[in-house]
Amino acid sequence: MVHFVGAGPGAADLITMRGAALLREADVVIYAGSLVNPELLQYCRADCEIHNSATMTLDEVLAVMERAEAAGRTTVRLHTGDPSLYGAIREQIDALRARGIDCDVTPGVSSLFGAAAALGAEFTLPGVSQSLIVTRLAGRTGVPEGEALRELARHGASMALFLSAGMLARVRDELLAGGLAPDTPAALVYKATWPDEKTVRCTVKTLPEAGEAEGIQKTALVLVGGFLNAPYEKSKLYDAAFATEFRPARDGGMEKTT
Repeated sequence: MVHFVGAGPGAADLITMRGAALLREADVVIYAGSLVNPELLQYCRADCEIHNSATMTLDEVLAVMERAEAAGRTTVRLHTGDPSLYGAIREQIDALRARGIDCDVTPGVSSLFGAAAALGAEFTLPGVSQSLIVTRLAGRTGVPEGEALRELARHGASMALFLSAGMLARVRDELLAGGLAPDTPAALVYKATWPDEKTVRCTVKTLPEAGEAEGIQKTALVLVGGFLNAPYEKSKLYDAAFATEFRPARDGGMEKTT
């Protein structure tokens, strides 16, 4: 059996309880060494066979999984954050199923939530944005034409950009071309939840300068939108004048309508 496990955003204690339990039980672990915090390997048994996939090809990863399966051993494929986001797991899962090897996925805490936590931010503020766009700037891996950053920026929704910290001038230009104002709030979060985490607040216009000043070129998320500092409305859920299924309206306030 092969278990794909989300390692979480970085901190070793932010892996899920299920993920940690699977690491303890694993005979073989293949981890994304360029991104996964090696402290997570402390959950593994002393006799666990460990491979760093940063130096491996897809075929080499699959070969390790096949050998482990043939020997009746359990494998954990440890991916950073949540493996469903930029995790390249689909190609592995399809290959395993074609070989008749069972696998499953254990979700993890994405770094985009670790970044929001580092900033004390809420992506979905009432009166500001009720949508979050998770995307990336086209680089060596392209994006569909309709998902070009300038097209997504036109929505004015909260945005979290992966794999884009090394191209901040292009990020700025695309966001501006999409109609965002130069003073739209932005932030860079480097290695969210790691011991050397760094947060930098700026604007869309100053993104390149902020990244250069702090030496941020990779392993960072770019967050963009009014949720970072705009005035917002308070939640109706906790408004005394708003009735819910569990609490009547007080002080003559409105009745629940939905």
